Amino acid sequence: MTSYGQFCPVSKATEIIGDKWTILILRELLLGTCRFNDLQRSMSRISPTILNKRLKMLEATGVIVKKSQSGKKGYEYRLSGMGKELEPMIDHLAIWGMRWARGQMTKEELDVEFLMWDIRRTIDCKNLPDGETVMSFHFKDIENYGTWWLVCSGGDIDLCTENPGKDVDLYVTTDIRSMIEVWQGDRSLSSALDEELITTVGSAHLMRNMKDWFALCSYKDYRPVELGVNPEEMVP
Repeated sequence: MTSYGQFCPVSKATEIIGDKWTILILRELLLGTCRFNDLQRSMSRISPTILNKRLKMLEATGVIVKKSQSGKKGYEYRLSGMGKELEPMIDHLAIWGMRWARGQMTKEELDVEFLMWDIRRTIDCKNLPDGETVMSFHFKDIENYGTWWLVCSGGDIDLCTENPGKDVDLYVTTDIRSMIEVWQGDRSLSSALDEELITTVGSAHLMRNMKDWFALCSYKDYRPVELGVNPEEMVP
């Protein structure tokens, strides 16, 4: 943990949460990700060694609590009361990033693992048919991990990179950049479908009601600030 050698509360706070990956770990914990493997999946470029080191540091400083899973192997990582107080900061940081820190996405930033993990946790199961619904997302410009499956049953959603061997109700085909643009609100879902940047095949009900169950990024309504525009006018 870096020490700035100052009593300033900003410096003291950043000594705890300022290391690389720590803010993203907090983001995932606030969104409900609590197991080591799931944290690894949501941040595919963090090494297990660094993830373990950051979790130990957050536990030692009281931000998180490590708990055994009842009747299961492994542990869960949960935010303490201290950690939960960081939620408004993470929320405002995300809004600030949507408005001020966004430019043209580079190829390296088109992270399909994070995109699909985010899609998994925002699917609105209440607007899916009763029973099990299986969807396949195929990114035609990605060679490795270009096809993903979502198995939705009740309120549970499994994300698979290997074919689960189930009948697929809906196939969604796109390219990674177009899907991220829709996900972040840069392009409407309807326009992407009309322009066939996203194509769907399968259940007529799922295709017709995609806008209802395919919930987008929580910060989609915050648009990048343009030069010469009053920033207050950009807040929805």
